[in-house]
Amino acid sequence: MNPIVLTVLYFLMLVYMFMGIAIVSDIFMEAIEMITAQTQIKQIKDEDGNIEIKEETVWNATVANLTLMALGSSAPEILLSVIETLQTLEETPGELGPSTIVGSAAFNLLVISAVSIVSVGETPKKINDMGVFAITSIMSILAYVWLYVVLKAWTPEEVTIIEAVLTLIYFVLLVTLSYAADRYNASLEDSNKTAEEIEETDRKTEIQQWRT
Repeated sequence: MNPIVLTVLYFLMLVYMFMGIAIVSDIFMEAIEMITAQTQIKQIKDEDGNIEIKEETVWNATVANLTLMALGSSAPEILLSVIETLQTLEETPGELGPSTIVGSAAFNLLVISAVSIVSVGETPKKINDMGVFAITSIMSILAYVWLYVVLKAWTPEEVTIIEAVLTLIYFVLLVTLSYAADRYNASLEDSNKTAEEIEETDRKTEIQQWRT
């Protein structure tokens, strides 16, 4: 077949497959958003013994972002790497799967962060939780350092079972530390809110006494 015709056919097939991946990814992300948006009703007693009904999300936002949302956004690369690994068992694995995962992570860390900052422009923005931001930022850098240690320093050109287990443990540690930082920030916000409410109550009491 004519090379030009083959080029056109390959290009059309690539576009068709990319559209399929986009559609599946959108459905997958919508499903994850529905899961993370689920809420539950809780009855909370205040200091006076009064019961207050409060609606809370089942999933913690920080944990959902680091697990479900990350899985959804990186599902194509992960599946590609798994398929390639299964196809090359007992052989030297290819470079396509790991390259897509590392490249996607680097793109998210560098390009998306840069575009987001440029898009904001001169409008001041505040980071809601510096603790979670600091932990995820530091761990993102350490992930690349760990990758270099595994593939170049510790066991060059090879990933052992111990290294794989340690990598999984580091991820669990990341989620745990981020969740702890999120809960600590939430407790500080509740304390500040309670202090403001007490101050507002005292102020109203003083005004009422002055009027009396």
